[in-house]
Amino acid sequence: RHRDFEERSNYYDALLAAESRAISGKKGIHSAKDPPVMHIMDLTIASAKRAKEFMPFLHRGKRVPAVVEYVLSGHRFKLLIPKETCSIAFSFSAVRCPGRNEPYSEEAIALMRRKIMQRDVEIEVETCDRTGTFLGSLWESRTNMAVTLLEAGLAKLQTSFGIDRIADAHLLEQAEQSAKNQKLKIWENYVEGEEITNGPAVVDNKQKEVLKVVVTEVVDGGKFYVQTVGDQRFSSIQKHLASLSIQDAPVIGAFNPRKGDIVLAQFSMDNSWNRALIVNAPRGGIQSPKDKFEVFYVDYGNQEEVPYSQLRPLDSVSATPGLAQLCSLAFLKVPVLDDEFGTEAAQFLSEQTLGSSLQFTATVEERNTSGGKVKGQGTGTVLIVTLRAEESELSINEAMLQEGLARLEKRKRFEAKERKAMLDELEKYQKEAKTARRGIWEYGDVDSDDEEDTLPPLAAAKKSGGKR
Repeated sequence: RHRDFEERSNYYDALLAAESRAISGKKGIHSAKDPPVMHIMDLTIASAKRAKEFMPFLHRGKRVPAVVEYVLSGHRFKLLIPKETCSIAFSFSAVRCPGRNEPYSEEAIALMRRKIMQRDVEIEVETCDRTGTFLGSLWESRTNMAVTLLEAGLAKLQTSFGIDRIADAHLLEQAEQSAKNQKLKIWENYVEGEEITNGPAVVDNKQKEVLKVVVTEVVDGGKFYVQTVGDQRFSSIQKHLASLSIQDAPVIGAFNPRKGDIVLAQFSMDNSWNRALIVNAPRGGIQSPKDKFEVFYVDYGNQEEVPYSQLRPLDSVSATPGLAQLCSLAFLKVPVLDDEFGTEAAQFLSEQTLGSSLQFTATVEERNTSGGKVKGQGTGTVLIVTLRAEESELSINEAMLQEGLARLEKRKRFEAKERKAMLDELEKYQKEAKTARRGIWEYGDVDSDDEEDTLPPLAAAKKSGGKR
């Protein structure tokens, strides 16, 4: 109730009368009935697995009403979805604002708070990333808010993942180009053509090579393949493959792929045609279109068996080296698949890196030039890296230690000052896992580093009567 000296609505008396009638009629909140209880599932604090269970309800090819509860950053928000009685973390697809403590970060946040904070909006969800954040487009009063950010020069498009599937893709590109032309905010020092590169996007970081990458395949808990963001060779190869006219199944005898040949193979998951290396061919020659060939996709790092009918000869692009780069996590010993917790380690790494629209930075700590093979294919140089997702406080290396799915490698007697500092920092996460008895530390300390350079096998690590 307003006091006499306070400002009040011109319709204050009418409002009092309406309230009085509702009280007399025992309507709504004035009735004797208990109000309906609305339970909201807060997916922002739930696990990524739990969040992904809501994906089928949100990803239906149509817009979903929502309310913006909070602006977490210029491109990331907490939304209430009344229809599904849940709150979600939501981020724009392929649009990124400056990160924490970077120039114009606060301006981007302030703009979004003015425009959409506590407003009714509509969203279109495309996918859910490794952290449980839903990615898509967001509209307020029919205005795509990603376009608003781009027009203001407070965000950039991440075209490396392709934006054709994103709603209003052409408007996003036009908005970014407009901001570039006017040299607004983050584009104030922009020079046309400056960002174009024909090779890996490399940034110097205290003389260390830092690559912007996307993870394409996980081999085990410590090894994975990446593609370098900004490598135009990938776009060139994809355009060339898209322009090919795939003929009918090859004639047995006319096309005889052998081990080591680069061919065109049809990937079983999406029926796309990709460059592949023949790892194993049928013994005794090809007898049937159903004969199986083991192939390694040289631009992605994954491997599978495909029938002869899904192979084709490949022309000039077969000479271009494969774009999938094998990496391993620096400073860690991670159980291989046959070891205790090897499967869990591989699954955790996959959840953290695959199926994500986020880019990663891979800081190259060392290079292993000894070559070798993984799953039958030649690998060449292996990059030993510290892997970190954008806007993530923990590196993947630290997260593996924290979950008890890896341990630190043996320390050297004489270590460089920088290496010692990094190992000291990583050891904090290992101690946390040890104290909590997580993963490989479930039964206490594992075998000494002075012993064999592998984790104990399943049978040796398992205690009788205990839970594995």
